[in-house]
Amino acid sequence: MTPTEAAALALHDRAALWNVGEARASEVVDAACDALVAGLDTPALRILAACTRAEADYDVHDLLPPALDELGLALQPADSTAGQEAAVRALVRQLLADELEPWELTFRIHRRYGHGLALTRRLAELDDEYGILEYGGSVREIDAEVMAEARRLAAVRTVAGRPEGPTPPPTTRHEPSAVKNEP
Repeated sequence: MTPTEAAALALHDRAALWNVGEARASEVVDAACDALVAGLDTPALRILAACTRAEADYDVHDLLPPALDELGLALQPADSTAGQEAAVRALVRQLLADELEPWELTFRIHRRYGHGLALTRRLAELDDEYGILEYGGSVREIDAEVMAEARRLAAVRTVAGRPEGPTPPPTTRHEPSAVKNEP
């Protein structure tokens, strides 16, 4: 991935997260600045990047769509499946870039979408498993499962909010076949 592609993806991710309330407007402006530095340059992107932190909360709503449009990117409606999945993928990329901890990813996704979003059902189940660790289990095992599921989700390519090609099956927890209880 070229630096300009990475900057465009980072801007799109921040926009998707802001759109669902998972990022601040100033973070979108910061991503726009980073995109300019990386070599992306459009009139609307320059205007968005010029926002101060104080202006961002008021202006990003109007300035972001044309900036994304000039870059060939789209901001899906926050309440649409495509918009929710874009935000999930942005969070997954944060985890894979070591910007989030595995438990934080599952917590944020579970809190926002519960078990209702098909794409994230396994992550919500893993958040439940973090919640019952006091009854047995290993944080390390759950972390590994979260990372595997995140890699699976990151590998799914989408076109217009729909998976392109076959979607890898969700990861499942492998329970030991037999547990010995020793006196």
